[in-house]
Amino acid sequence: MSHPGTLVLIMAAAVLAPLLAEVTARRVRVPLVIFEIALGVIVGPDVLGWAHTGQVVDTLSDLGLAMLIFLAGYEIDFAAVRGAILRRAAGAWVISLALGIGLAFWIGGGDTYKALVVGTALTSTALGTVLPILRDNGDLRGRFGAVTSAFGAVGEFGPIVAMALLLSGRKAGESTVLLIAFAVITAAAVFWAVRPRPRWFSRLVDTTLHSSGQFAVRFVMLLLTGMLALAEVFGLDILLGAFAAGVLTRIVLHSASPEHSAEVFGKVEAMGFGFLVPLFYVVTGIEFDLHALLTDWHALVLVPVFLLLFLVVRGGPVHALAPRELARADRRALTLFASTCLPLVVAITTIGVDQKVLGTDEAAALIGAAMVSVLVLPLLAMRVRGGRGEGGDGPTTLSSTESEAW
Repeated sequence: MSHPGTLVLIMAAAVLAPLLAEVTARRVRVPLVIFEIALGVIVGPDVLGWAHTGQVVDTLSDLGLAMLIFLAGYEIDFAAVRGAILRRAAGAWVISLALGIGLAFWIGGGDTYKALVVGTALTSTALGTVLPILRDNGDLRGRFGAVTSAFGAVGEFGPIVAMALLLSGRKAGESTVLLIAFAVITAAAVFWAVRPRPRWFSRLVDTTLHSSGQFAVRFVMLLLTGMLALAEVFGLDILLGAFAAGVLTRIVLHSASPEHSAEVFGKVEAMGFGFLVPLFYVVTGIEFDLHALLTDWHALVLVPVFLLLFLVVRGGPVHALAPRELARADRRALTLFASTCLPLVVAITTIGVDQKVLGTDEAAALIGAAMVSVLVLPLLAMRVRGGRGEGGDGPTTLSSTESEAW
């Protein structure tokens, strides 16, 4: 490691972040991710200058992002969000993508690839931020929770597919063929996953669950690394592989060992949220170009502009296509929840910066606006709904596993 103290500082920030979140929760509930990124900024080059990234830290950060998307894929129960709600959610996202790319093309002066990067970033939803809020308020088990989960799931999955199609640097036709091939192999894997597992599989999961063998956890890691490798072979973004691995893992665990699935996933989640995911967010803060944001008035002005675009591009179509039976306050709250974003904005802007079509100042403005969205929009959504919850009478639409967002 070129900077051996950086990893220690990153983990210290990861430990300090939940302490700060707990203290501030007495007055206002601030998402944990805000503290993780902010602490990264403080120890990074633009403030204290204590932490500097290198090959090892960057690799761990990439693994953290992959783990975050993997966990998001696991959390989404597509069987519970199918039907008319899913069609409305998909339609809203497609409109958001077209609107986002069009506005970004106009604002960006006709730069096509920059428009694809910015336009795709404007369409994401941070479902991992929204789910714990709905659960804590008693809204996850009910109509509003089902609708929000469906729109949020598409807001996670849609941008990942768009990244594979539009931001790969290849022609759209070639990317489409590769994506279809990846989808066929993934579908075959899903078909394999739903088949009954042999008795020895469940028995081995049970006997090694509390031993050094940890067969189930190792199997989950094999699925994750296998799908990441498959995406890499097809030249697709690894986030698509991570998301597919999450979906596969949910199917395998719930079919092969339903009585242990929650405990197994809890172990994987602890590995992710205890180490890799907070490392990713802290490194995001370390690499955040605060100097460019504060010294370039153009970049600073872009922060509220991008925040408004999140509401218009993502929230507008969601509000328009929300189920008509939702109350007016619920439709407004859904709009605000759907416009909340951050993880995929970081991933997409990283691609834009790496491919030199997006400046670090523009990337900082986009990430800054996304951070504001995570901090402000969910709080506004709860206020719009009047803090009422629907209770737990309806069917569970998504798993209730704790998320990194808080």
